[in-house]
Amino acid sequence: MSIAIVLLIGAIVGFLSGLLGKGGSAIATPALQIFAGINPFAALASPLPATLPTTLSASLAYRKEKFIIKRIVVLSIVIGIPATLIGSFFSEWVGGKSLMILTAIFVLSLGISFFIVPAEREFVNAPRVPFWKIFTVATSVGFLSGLLANSGGILYGPLFIRFFKIPTKHALACSLLVAGGLAIPGTIAHWYLGHIHWQVVLYLSISAIPSSYLGAKLAISLRNVVLEKIFGVMLLVFGSFDLWYSIVK
Repeated sequence: MSIAIVLLIGAIVGFLSGLLGKGGSAIATPALQIFAGINPFAALASPLPATLPTTLSASLAYRKEKFIIKRIVVLSIVIGIPATLIGSFFSEWVGGKSLMILTAIFVLSLGISFFIVPAEREFVNAPRVPFWKIFTVATSVGFLSGLLANSGGILYGPLFIRFFKIPTKHALACSLLVAGGLAIPGTIAHWYLGHIHWQVVLYLSISAIPSSYLGAKLAISLRNVVLEKIFGVMLLVFGSFDLWYSIVK
């Protein structure tokens, strides 16, 4: 294991997490396998405990600007955790490949929508989101996350923007904390199974914590229209890769 490479991966993943409001495990896991030579189980599990301090660091920047909507964060975590566990239970009986392809197509559609539908105006206050909307997103994304053994962080941000219709920066701030909260049960499970490489966690956290704060500060400084275009590109890249990987796997 190259410490320098793990530190670099942590810095990049942390910055993108703060900028785009996601946990970052979708990037960290393959990067640790390909570039750092970490075994698959450790590469999958080790980014999870690093997610919590990383997302909390970025959240400090959003909190100073009052972008965090506590009600959305708390309800999404409380509802999302059991939904994730239920999804994990059903994963044995459901064909994962077709679901991964459909999820990738959905992510691509969300990405395209950011180039078609204009960005919301620069709100001062976010509207109150009905409980049924929070319940729908938390249960569906949580269940899908458990089904596919994925954090689901890539879906929360865009759905908060499109379905909740809250301002982009509020959505990213909430998505960050939800991703961090939902990483806790996964961390406990993988710790119990002995999959976590704590030295990797340490090096990821050392570089990801400051870089995630910088990513969040950059996101706050950008206009919504610019931030949404960046978000759209990210969704197109991840959706395309997931679709390709799901088909050729």
